[in-house]
Parts: sequence; C-alpha cells; structure tokens
Amino acid sequence: MEFLRFATAGSVDDGKSTLIGRLLYDTKSIFQDQMEAIEDTSKQMGNEQVNLALLTDGLRAEREQGITIDVAYRYFATPKRKFIIADTPGHTQYTRNMITGASTADLALVLIDARHGVVEQSRRHAFLASLLRIPHLVVCINKMDLVDYDEKAFETVKEEFRNFAMKLDVTDLTFIPMSALHGDNVVDRSENMPWYQGSPLLHHLEQVHISSDRNHIDARFPVQYVIRPQTNEHHDYRGYAGTVAGGVFKPGDEVVVLPSGFTSTVASIDTFDGPVDEAFGPMSVTLRLTDNIDISRGDMICRPNNQPHAGQDLQAMVCWMSDTKPLTPRMKLAIKHTTRTARVMVTDLQYQLDVNTLHRQMSPESLGLNEIGRVTLRSTQPLFFDEYRRNRNTGSFVLIDEASNATVAAGMIVGGGA
Repeated sequence: MEFLRFATAGSVDDGKSTLIGRLLYDTKSIFQDQMEAIEDTSKQMGNEQVNLALLTDGLRAEREQGITIDVAYRYFATPKRKFIIADTPGHTQYTRNMITGASTADLALVLIDARHGVVEQSRRHAFLASLLRIPHLVVCINKMDLVDYDEKAFETVKEEFRNFAMKLDVTDLTFIPMSALHGDNVVDRSENMPWYQGSPLLHHLEQVHISSDRNHIDARFPVQYVIRPQTNEHHDYRGYAGTVAGGVFKPGDEVVVLPSGFTSTVASIDTFDGPVDEAFGPMSVTLRLTDNIDISRGDMICRPNNQPHAGQDLQAMVCWMSDTKPLTPRMKLAIKHTTRTARVMVTDLQYQLDVNTLHRQMSPESLGLNEIGRVTLRSTQPLFFDEYRRNRNTGSFVLIDEASNATVAAGMIVGGGA
C-alpha cells in the first residue's frame, strides 16, 4: 500500500488544524476516549461546538492562543492509501518549523480563507512549497460557509492565486472549495456547493499519482553503516547498510564506490525479512558486493556511467534557522549531507530572497532568522551530490553550529562550482 506524506500550510487561522481534525474524524481515525477528551476541553474553553483543531494542537501555548507552533504529525489510513500528515504553523516566526515539516512531503495543502483571499503568508507558504520541490499543490479555499458558499468568491480567490503561482515552479495545482468546520468537500461532496464538479479532498489525496515523483533513474546509495558480524554463522559477511536515495539496484549490477572509484558488482541485497530481487527508494537495505573494498560511512555507491557531482564547492539556497546569530560570509559550520559529515566555510552570500515579493537583495551583509538566501560553500572534503530539483535526498543538507551543536540552516543544492 502506498504512503502519501502531505503537509498543511497557510496563514494563521485559515483552519489548517481544523481541517486535519475533520479528516481524522470523518475517516473514523479517532479513538472514543480522544474524542471525549476533546469534547470536554472544548466545553471548558467555552466553544459552541467541538474544536477539532485540538487533535493536533497539543502544546499548552497552542491551546491558549488557538494557534499552531510545533509541527504535529498524525497518521491515518483508508483502504486505498496510508497517510502521514504534518500540521505546520502559519506564523511568520515559525517559518523554520514549516520548512522542517514540509521538507519530506509529497503534497502540500495550502489553505486560504475565502473571506480574506491570498494574504502574505499564503504567498510565503506557496513559495516555500515550490522551493522545497513539493510536486503537488492543493489549494483549499476554506470557510466557504462564511461567504454563503458563493461560487464567485471561490473563483476570485482562485484567479488571484493563479496569477501568483505563474511566478513559481508548480507542476500540479488543484483548487478545492470547502468548509473544514462543517465537513463540506473534505471527505464527502458538499450539497451546499452543487456548482463545484471536482472531487472532495480525501478522494483527491487517494488518487493523486506520486509514483513518478521519486527519482528511479539515478542510482544512489549513501553508505550508513558497515555490517560485519563476528559470529561463526556469518563469518565472512560484509554488508553495507543504508537507505536507497535514488534509482534501482539489482543483484548483478555493476557499481562504483565514491570517493575511491573502485568498481564491483552487487552480489545480493538483504533486508530484515530476507533477500530481495531489487531495491529502490526509500527502502532501507544492506548491499553485499562481490569484491572486498574499503568502504565506510559517508561513501556513495552508484553506477559507473551515472555518477553524482563530486566537489568541494556548492551553490545552495539556505533557510537560516538560528535566533542567536546571523549567517555571515567567512563563517565556519559543520555540514551533514546524506551520511557524510564535513566542515564548510561560507565563501559568498550572493543574495537574500524576499519571500513575499520574490525580489532579490544582492550582496546582503547577513541572513537572519527565517530568511532565505543563496550562498556559496566550500567544504573540507568532496561531497557527492545532485541538484535538489533532480534528487531531494542527495540535493539537501543541514548546517550545524559546532559550538552549540544546534542545526542552524537547511539547504538545497542548486549546483556546484565557485
């Protein structure tokens, strides 16, 4: 059964948590005691009806303010598909939380209040979704009950968002009018909007085609761990464990190991449940090779005629996440890219991107909290990477402050060279 990961995005009070609560409630994914606890809390808070947003907003500060701060993950399943939802916050100061939640998503739900139309945060989140290369974008025009389910209001917001989306790299865009509070067009089609001929949200989530989104062409296997059990039963066993980051591996395939450049052949592919005939992303497997080659954590196994870029200079878009100090040129940080750890220096800060207007401010002095910009990095050892637009696994990295060990930036590689 396929897994679909999706993230919610949108401005404050556009109904993101309520929509997820409605999805969980209408798909019968809530236990009876959970429902009773939410009903009791809703009464204590003086709400007129059950507040389904409480299903994901668990922090005390979130409940007091009626907002989302942390990224909450929820799981549910239908007979057709399994789902992982990341409920991300809408406030500007929590942009880093939103990027964290959306970075692994296959689909993004951008919620827009039908009364207010496309606001600054809607634009910001739509841009971040396109920056993170989320292949499918669903614009949920929510709170249609407050505009009397008016088709004209829906078309106005739809046209406004379309005009903005022209500037973005969005390949699949869908619009759905809904009322998350009342369940219109969430799981079942709404009787209040007979003019809408499309499918409700859950049907769209079940049917959206995600198999082509993963890169099954470029074979990439970053080695995470070398398995060498010292037992009589597996005396000569030497396997290389990791997660397939792209492409397909089969026994008998000729492979090359980077950075050494030695070639070998895949002898077998082992999993916890036994050997398999092929491995593809995102499977976690152990590769065994016919030759004993010196391979350690951080090395990359790939095809001889289809290798990633190898180099010490990176061009990347980064989102700065530290509230203690800004990103400045000549700064030294640790980088984690696939399974490889190295040190990098920021050699150039080319421009800062204004997320709301998409304008570039050339040669800024620094990048502050939640700001996005393009940088050039120089690493102490070669990294094996693809462009982020081609492979999200080998094209992404995090930067770490070595003094505090805190993650200070998330980055997307746009190319190599200085």
